[in-house]
Amino acid sequence: MRFRKTFLLLVAVSAAAQPTRSFRDMQADITAAVLPPGLRDVGLDQKLNAQAPLYLEFRDEDGQQAPLSQFFGRKPVILALVYYQCPMLCTQILNGLVRSLRGMSLESGRDFEVVSVSIDPTETPELAKRKRDEYLRRYAKSATGWRFLTGSEAQIKGLARAVGFRYAYDPRTRQFAHASAIMVLTPEGRLSRYFYGIEYAPRDLRLGLVEASQNKIGTPVDQLLLFCYHYDPKTGKYSAVVMNIVRLGAALTLAGLAALLFVLWRRELRRRTPNPAPGMLRAR
Repeated sequence: MRFRKTFLLLVAVSAAAQPTRSFRDMQADITAAVLPPGLRDVGLDQKLNAQAPLYLEFRDEDGQQAPLSQFFGRKPVILALVYYQCPMLCTQILNGLVRSLRGMSLESGRDFEVVSVSIDPTETPELAKRKRDEYLRRYAKSATGWRFLTGSEAQIKGLARAVGFRYAYDPRTRQFAHASAIMVLTPEGRLSRYFYGIEYAPRDLRLGLVEASQNKIGTPVDQLLLFCYHYDPKTGKYSAVVMNIVRLGAALTLAGLAALLFVLWRRELRRRTPNPAPGMLRAR
């Protein structure tokens, strides 16, 4: 109750003292006032088209060295920065991801790769292996294509900085504060799409993978959907482009009319063409 009163008081004072400022500015002031100093920089900066540092080396579930580059090159990659002993948020992120993957016809290992990287440098390959086995069992569609990595603090920070993932360790709670999001990268390792939250619509994630693959995966229907839906970086979702839908509807209508006119023309042509007389057929 005390926290709630403090929060509302901060909102009221900020709004009254600076009426010309935007809500986003006031929200930033409130966040700075409420959060501890070490956690104020937690967030996510979209770095679309930025190159991920594929030279960074992590450890796989068997403790072997695993450079990021080995997961790239042929297929788009879903990247999730989490930590495996996270009591709540990371589990929700991974649960949302596995639900979305199960809702797609695309399969990990065949059409794309999934790479989860722990942001906790104290976590071990053994822990990563247990987490991998758990989520591959829940995924059920494929036994490959989803890797769980661990690494040193320097490697983790290098990757997080490159993709705009800002996190912080809170010594009071002994937990990491971080954003809830996943990223889609191209086969070359460039950041293509960010998806926020803990639930990722299978349609949106599929379209993100198709775009990141430069249309090397997916179906003609996906290309049609990409014409009608546009990725909005502010929301991390695909939204309908009304004008493109109108154009597509007009094109389909014209194509349908053209096909109908062609059928009617052929029918009329056959009706007007006289049938040859039986005697002429025998003469031939």
